[in-house]
Amino acid sequence: MKLRNVLITTNDMNRAKQFYHDLFGLEVLLDNDGNIILTEGLVLQDATIWKKFINRDVVPENNATELYFEERDIEGFVEKLERLYPDIQYVNRLMTHSWGQQVVRFYDLDGNLIEVGTPM
Repeated sequence: MKLRNVLITTNDMNRAKQFYHDLFGLEVLLDNDGNIILTEGLVLQDATIWKKFINRDVVPENNATELYFEERDIEGFVEKLERLYPDIQYVNRLMTHSWGQQVVRFYDLDGNLIEVGTPM
């Protein structure tokens, strides 16, 4: 068995595609009417479709999952984040863990938690 994708929901597909392209360079591999597969295995799904599938509400900022990215030039990444998305909601701004890794955590435009850290 192999994990193929991770799915997150969005209320605005175009805005989400742009966000993940702007910050992480992810490109669209397949656009299937409310489901978009991006490079690196990230799938964006229209929140209304997801609600129908699970018969439950989507809970933004639920803090139960996190998308994790690594970036060597983390200061440059944070500068780009602040320039392109100045109103982004942070969980924590750039910090350094006791083991030396630098990380920043924030929510995407739909309340999905993201962490960007320097490689270990």
